[in-house]
Amino acid sequence: MSTYLADKAEDLTVEGPSGRFTYRRLGPQGGVPLVLLNRFRGTIDWWDPEFLDYLAADHDVILFDNVGVGYTDGEPRDSLEGFAEGAVEFIEALGLTHVDLLGWSLGGIVAQRVALRRPELVRKLIVAGSGPAGWVPGAPDFSEKVLGIMAKPDADLEDMLFLFYPETEAARASGLQHFDHVSTRLAAGGPPVSEAAAQGMLAAAGALLAAPFEQVKAELEAIKHPVLYANGLEDVMIPAHNSYVAVQHLDNATLILYSGAGHAFLFQYAKAFAKQVTDFLAA
Repeated sequence: MSTYLADKAEDLTVEGPSGRFTYRRLGPQGGVPLVLLNRFRGTIDWWDPEFLDYLAADHDVILFDNVGVGYTDGEPRDSLEGFAEGAVEFIEALGLTHVDLLGWSLGGIVAQRVALRRPELVRKLIVAGSGPAGWVPGAPDFSEKVLGIMAKPDADLEDMLFLFYPETEAARASGLQHFDHVSTRLAAGGPPVSEAAAQGMLAAAGALLAAPFEQVKAELEAIKHPVLYANGLEDVMIPAHNSYVAVQHLDNATLILYSGAGHAFLFQYAKAFAKQVTDFLAA
């Protein structure tokens, strides 16, 4: 039986212009809520409950599925603008006027676009295992293996471990622990990301890869919010180099890199990263 409070959080719904959003809310309500934006092919069931418990000890934490993803109905989006619009719809449907955003992977790119579209809605940004809205000079290309796994609708445990954790004994153990943590929610049989929604995410990612760097740089320079960038040094999905370049073009940014970790560093170093987030939001 799970000992995590996050596993006991109820599914809540709220109507938005494009669909009925499903979300979970944890921790003490009040102040500026922290809204989490998810990764490619991820639903709210994939957030590690240990990490959520650490965050929710001090924050009003809200996690949701975007339009057409997982538990949320509506027509799936296929562009960064569409995902950002869905996030804004959700935030406004809850009646929130000021939020902090923590985006993991694709969610981190979406969070930055939300801050650009609606700067008054966002107080602070945390961009985790992610990067700017385009590839950057000097970054390695996506490997064929990564692209192949991303395109698979039925990636297995070994595929997921490869994408999210370095191929070391310690990292693999952390990965297996993460999958054990999320097994309680997954065993309940919640809806996966549909293939239509996944293809929309792939289309959005493909457009990002084609974005000229001058455009990427201009968008970063337009973000005036405090930003915490964090990544694993051995991320095979979005290399840490992208984070390093991004913070050079942000007005008010901090960069944290975790050694021996990859795309899912935030679960591998759950307690340490949750403390970094807490300190950043409190500063």
